[in-house]
Order: sequence, then structure tokens, then C-alpha cells
Amino acid sequence: ARVRPRLAHCVHSLPLRVPCPAVVTVQDLGFERDPTLMGRKDRLVFRTAVPWAVRRAARVLAISERTKRDLVELYHVPEAKIIVTPLGVDPAFHPGTDGAGTYALFVGAVQRRKDPLAALAAARAAKLPLVVVGPEKDAALASELRRGGADVRGYVAKDELARLYRGAAVLVLPSRYEGFGLPVVEAMASGTPVVAAPDAALREVAGDAALFAEPDELDAAVRTALAARE
Repeated sequence: ARVRPRLAHCVHSLPLRVPCPAVVTVQDLGFERDPTLMGRKDRLVFRTAVPWAVRRAARVLAISERTKRDLVELYHVPEAKIIVTPLGVDPAFHPGTDGAGTYALFVGAVQRRKDPLAALAAARAAKLPLVVVGPEKDAALASELRRGGADVRGYVAKDELARLYRGAAVLVLPSRYEGFGLPVVEAMASGTPVVAAPDAALREVAGDAALFAEPDELDAAVRTALAARE
């Protein structure tokens, strides 16, 4: 009220009172598709706040066609109200000159829906160590990864993340559900091959520039990516 904005932009939710037209960005509706993707309390909050915000917003920004389809199907949002705005890649992510690395890389929050254990199994089958980068949302899962030999680094600064992408032999992302899948384009921008789950958003983002495999076929896909890396 003090600033008197002409437009407000928020992510997923809107304040109870907005003194101007508002735009809301929706990243994904995974909490609607799979109840196991987040805790019960968080899911209740999202299932209340997101549809309310989407109804009130003047426009809805979806970060992928996949999220747009979910908004239309699950919340009956008119297609004309939704604008697809794919995520961009920071210039920090670019190819290096160091050649192929000696480790596989997993980037994302350490939680069950990202399935980092499948990435670890695939890396071990290909005789590569796995480096895991991302916030430890599930401490028990992070401990399990460490016991399995993964190098779990938690959050790292952008410059360090860019270096890890450039130094990786392959990115392995077996996530069960994504709204976009930013690590896929960050890896490709860095000149690093991508092996991912056949999730709708990951297929949309990577097109034919990645290898897609179910968890039990990830190891073969990793070996193919390594053999055809150039």
C-alpha cells in the first residue's frame, strides 16, 4: 500500500490483499499429481494457496508446457490466461576446455522424488563416483547416499556448480516429476551429456539432446552417453 505498485509478481501464492493487478508464476503441480512428493502439511498449504492465487491472478506464468497442461486439467484455468515462460540459463554455465571428467553428477534437492539412489546405482555400474549437489531435504536419504559412496556436497555456490558441470562425465537425473528440470539445460549449456528419466517436462526441455531411461536402464544409458560423449 505504501509503494503503490502498478503490478505485483509472486511465485505460487499471492498476499491476501493486493492493491493492484497481480501475476503469479507456477513452477509445477507435483503436489497434486503425487501425494508422496511433499509432506502432508506442505501439501495442504500448496493445495490451498496455489489454486486461490491462480484464480485471482490477471495472468499465470507456467515454466513449461507440462505445467500449463496441468493447470488447465487440474485447475481448469483458461488457456488464454496462461503464458509459458521457460527458465533461462545463467551465462556462468558454459563449456570448458578440461575434457571429460571422472565422475557422474546429480544436481537437485536430495529427496525421494528426485531418486538420487537410482543415479548412484547407475554411476557405480558405470564405475564412476557420483557427486551429489543440492540441499539435503531428506537427511536419512543423504546418509544413505553417503554410505553408498556418493560425495554429497549439499548447496554449493554458482561458480562451484558451474565448475562441477564442466568437470562431470555425465549428468544423471532420474527424477519422477519435474516442472522444468533446470539442471538439464545447465548441463547441456556446459557441454555435459544428460541421462534423465522420461518425465514429461524433462523430455520437453531436452528434446532429442539427452538420453532417457527408466531406473533399471539408467546404467546402460550412462554407458551410451559416455561412449558417445563427443
